[in-house]
Amino acid sequence: MKYLLLICQETDEGFPGATPEELDAEPWVAEMTRRGVRLDGSRTRPSQDATTVRVRNGSRLVTDGPYAETKEQMAGFDVIECADLDEAIEVAAAHPVAKFGMVEVRPFWTD
Repeated sequence: MKYLLLICQETDEGFPGATPEELDAEPWVAEMTRRGVRLDGSRTRPSQDATTVRVRNGSRLVTDGPYAETKEQMAGFDVIECADLDEAIEVAAAHPVAKFGMVEVRPFWTD
């Protein structure tokens, strides 16, 4: 089953108190790629670089920058394929950001 891992931080300032070495995802990426679990992923630009698009009553509404007043901000994503939710949780818990931010595990719809 495929899962989306949303890699989140509490602010756009990154992860206060974490060293670059502690946040280095390359070992995690290498291990999950070796295991055949990680299919894709990337960091994302900060929320101030976001654009929100809505269509209401046939009119397109475009908002620059962060729209939602949320505590967590998406910092990146990974698409993984695991046997089940338990394995997906194990993979998410091994991500270095899980110690300083949060990793949301969201399954894809299946046909």
